[in-house]
Amino acid sequence: MPSVFDLCRAAIVALMLTGAPAAAQQIPIKLTLDWKFEGPSAPFLVAIDRGYFTREGLEVTVETGNGSEEPVNRVASGGFEVGFGDINALIKLHDQNGVASVRSVFMVYNKPPFAIVTRKSRGIREPKDLEGKRLGAPVGDGAFAQWPIFARATGIDTTKVKIENVGFPLREPMLAAGQIDAITGFSFTSYITLKDRGVPVDDIVLMLMSDYGLYLYGNAILVNGKFAAEKPEAVKAFLRGFVRGLQETVRDPTRAIDSVIRRNEVAKRETELERLRMAIRDNILTPEVKKIGYGAIDENRLEAAIEQVALSYKLKAKPMPAQIFDTSFLPPESDRSAP
Repeated sequence: MPSVFDLCRAAIVALMLTGAPAAAQQIPIKLTLDWKFEGPSAPFLVAIDRGYFTREGLEVTVETGNGSEEPVNRVASGGFEVGFGDINALIKLHDQNGVASVRSVFMVYNKPPFAIVTRKSRGIREPKDLEGKRLGAPVGDGAFAQWPIFARATGIDTTKVKIENVGFPLREPMLAAGQIDAITGFSFTSYITLKDRGVPVDDIVLMLMSDYGLYLYGNAILVNGKFAAEKPEAVKAFLRGFVRGLQETVRDPTRAIDSVIRRNEVAKRETELERLRMAIRDNILTPEVKKIGYGAIDENRLEAAIEQVALSYKLKAKPMPAQIFDTSFLPPESDRSAP
């Protein structure tokens, strides 16, 4: 008759043998961000560094991006299984292709950071003041993509605004130097960068597009349609891991920023921490999120956002909200609760 010690040892060996294949069978996922490793990317990096994806059976690798529209195309091409990009760019892609090559499955920026950033010293305090001025905007900038909607909502005569194509790295320096009068950008990117370059805070004018009649959502987690169809459980596992990373980031941004700094040698800790806190306050932890939890959307609001995109971009056929945002992968609301 085996002893208690023998039975315990056998159980431990069996457990080790059972767990070994699971570790070896981790599902690889390539994730593309929308931008560099900066404060707002912390939730993804925290989930990686603290093993939340690994515990879900996933091996997640991450790459930076060059604007919030780029991840949509990267995921659509199949080069990345998951992306963090602009849901409004996805609406336009759906209209162009008419196929569900990409799905949005988790809303991160409930309130988009799309903004016009300018300076009082350039004679601009409100949207109509942009007439007769030079607006610097990079190709591929998610905020500039919404310029027609913003102009329409605020009554700006776009024929009186000179648009200058400027590269992402030159955008804030040119505004700081007075070479252009205003720029499009993400609020927490352009505002903090201008401040960091020495532009007085009381001279900076930040016009959040969502404060001027835009119903749009912002960046969401996107998944490749083929991958989602073949491995739906992996998508659900990714969102479970991400939610933990997001909740930890919101709970303790000071600790979370460590995951950003270790990947970005030139980043300043206090600058990125301020950027992250700004994103949490203005874009992530909104009144709507406190009501419906992280990741979800209000279908009526998304429908209104699609209407705005359709008006400005003359979509051939307006997609239904369910064709743009798939709720079937979301964790239970109890697991997505926001403080």
